[in-house]
Amino acid sequence: MGEVKGFIKYKRQDVGHRQVEKRVHDFNEFDLPLTPDAIRQQAARCMDCGIPFCHGVGCPLNNLIPDINELVYKDQWEQACQMLHATNNFPEITGRVCPAPCESACTLSINDEPVLIRHIEFQIVERGFEHGWIKPMPAPEKTGKRIAIIGSGPAGLAAAQQLARAGHDVVIFEKDERVGGMLRYGIPDFKLEKRIIGRRLDQLAAEGVEFETGVEVGKDISARYLHKMFDCVCLAMGARQPRDLAVTGRGYENILFAMDYLTAQNKLCSDEPIEQAKVVTAKDKVVAVIGGGDTGSDCVGTARRQGAKKIYQFEILPKPPENRSPDTPWPMWPRVMRTSTSVEEGCERRWSIMTKKFSGYETRVGRLHACEVEWIEKNGGWKIKELPGTNFVLDVDLVILALGFLHVEHEGLVGDLGLQLDEKGSVTVNECQTSVPWVFAAGDTVSGASWVATAINSGRGAAAAIDKWLRH
Repeated sequence: MGEVKGFIKYKRQDVGHRQVEKRVHDFNEFDLPLTPDAIRQQAARCMDCGIPFCHGVGCPLNNLIPDINELVYKDQWEQACQMLHATNNFPEITGRVCPAPCESACTLSINDEPVLIRHIEFQIVERGFEHGWIKPMPAPEKTGKRIAIIGSGPAGLAAAQQLARAGHDVVIFEKDERVGGMLRYGIPDFKLEKRIIGRRLDQLAAEGVEFETGVEVGKDISARYLHKMFDCVCLAMGARQPRDLAVTGRGYENILFAMDYLTAQNKLCSDEPIEQAKVVTAKDKVVAVIGGGDTGSDCVGTARRQGAKKIYQFEILPKPPENRSPDTPWPMWPRVMRTSTSVEEGCERRWSIMTKKFSGYETRVGRLHACEVEWIEKNGGWKIKELPGTNFVLDVDLVILALGFLHVEHEGLVGDLGLQLDEKGSVTVNECQTSVPWVFAAGDTVSGASWVATAINSGRGAAAAIDKWLRH
């Protein structure tokens, strides 16, 4: 730990942001990092709590958070950087976009504000790149084994890096034109500038990882080809099957899935070629975002920067409580009211709203028909009930569906391999090995949509399982 009474002496100092009226005119990152002295004070708040729930319960990667905070407090930044990378391949990603369940599990969260864990992580890795501490770590010798990684999101990249460092030849296949998966195409630049991904990909390439982009496995190359050319395969395609809204009028051309909307803008920000028909802008439009999660929030922030006239965000679930709910006690991830920076930039947000249908003219939606609902507990489950007299109609120019993701896409490679699936449609595994022995799987392909940190940890686990399988 740092100072014995640091958590009493210092208060939590949150990260600042660029002014709303300035940041909404560009897609640049908007966090204002704390000064080194302020970071040292924040690290000093890490108390001698006995059992570090931040590490053991909160962090999916089991980062050694108390030890890392102590090193920062002692100004031993390089050692902190090494310790952070011992469990986390991409702390520059988690330091930006992770919801920080470690902070919710911090012992100080019981009756105070938690340690600023995520931003300390961000500061460590940024200093590591600045000072050249983060270098390629190629394997001293090769095993001669070849592994194909399908998908280049956080799980695929983490698995690839671990396997390359173990001496295996690794090829990542990505169906898009650039590497990064959901990190590149699903997260807006104002949260994660794509140069951040690029500098880490340079490290992976120097460690021997090969990238084959614009290749859709199962279509451009077959499962049979993979079995012939590689010793094993790791599936890390993510949960890309979106949840749809089966209501009248769903087929209008200006009703989009969130990923299609976000991908188009991310490609524009990166000057990546994109079909004109896929370019969608919210400029001067009334936008309705259906879905109240992180993806919906990203759509709100994107629409605001595109110049939307008015933005609504509707969530069918009830409004969360302002304080931690009894059904999610410490150190669990709490069910609590959260307001993202995107929502703060300007959005009318409503809960317990159910969309009933869309109407419009010719091919374009013009109205959203909805009502208020209440949730009733019945027979151990929850039932939804429309509230009489609450129907309303909203004039809209663009509707974005951000209802979450169901599971990995079954059409193509998963179907061709005949993999066993669970009741939710995800690929089933036993220690990361699927029902086909030479095929492994990681990340959202296995778990369904989850956090970046969870995906990285899953990729690391899959790499360890593959390495063990290949060496026996």
